[in-house]
Amino acid sequence: MSSRLPSVIQVGDIPIGGGRPLVLIAGPCVVENREMILQTAKKIQEIARKHSTPLIFKSSYRKANRTSAKSFVGIGMDEALKILGEVKRELGLPILTDIHTELEAPIAAEVADVVQIPAFLCRQTDLLQAAGRTGKIVNIKKGQFLAPEDMKHAADKVKETGNSNVLLTERGTTFGYHNLVVDMRSLSIMHGLGYPVVLDVTHSVQIPGGAKSVAQTDGQPEFILPLARAGAAVGIDGLFVEVHSNPAAALSDPASQLRLDLLDDLLRQATQIDRFVKSY
Repeated sequence: MSSRLPSVIQVGDIPIGGGRPLVLIAGPCVVENREMILQTAKKIQEIARKHSTPLIFKSSYRKANRTSAKSFVGIGMDEALKILGEVKRELGLPILTDIHTELEAPIAAEVADVVQIPAFLCRQTDLLQAAGRTGKIVNIKKGQFLAPEDMKHAADKVKETGNSNVLLTERGTTFGYHNLVVDMRSLSIMHGLGYPVVLDVTHSVQIPGGAKSVAQTDGQPEFILPLARAGAAVGIDGLFVEVHSNPAAALSDPASQLRLDLLDDLLRQATQIDRFVKSY
């Protein structure tokens, strides 16, 4: 990473950045139902505690960017946010969820501790500033089309609202039509901008629109673990992982979510590397 340590962002009791231990941001791609979300959150929390890793639970209340108009988008914003609020109250976990319009920002912020800007929307000035005005931490995903140094401009749009609590997330760069590549240099470059950096190791293994039989995004989940190890070796501040107990049956991104039973080993390896790297 850059020799410049990023500012420390405080998510409740969890510090991110400044050479602090790796933070896990994990959960299913989208809120499918109450039982699935609560069970998954409890299991992830058990795994995170086992490895003494701070946890932020993530799930989308709505999926606005889908390959097909027939794809599942959610169970309804109000119901999904209610379920995420239940996770927050019952398990004491901070919540991250993404927003898609300016109108959604203050509504999502009633539950979310971190509001996330999807990669395809990372240049939308009005959306970035609406997120900033919530006063919540804003996680900006780097667009697949952007150079890492250009994320400074996205972060500046949030800071112009008086909110400097910004995270930057790498999730792969478009390489050809159906491939994403994680350029590990981008983690250091964004780190040098002065913000905590997160690596999304599940969206990074997607093959957008690559499924041949149906209109959906394909993926290569076998590369999730190598990317997590590599990111930890670079010195990331947060690890973003979408997990599902049965990815094949997931209603969104079935080809790129990590199987829940594999999270324990992934976190064990990533935290060991993280401790080694940050001890110097």
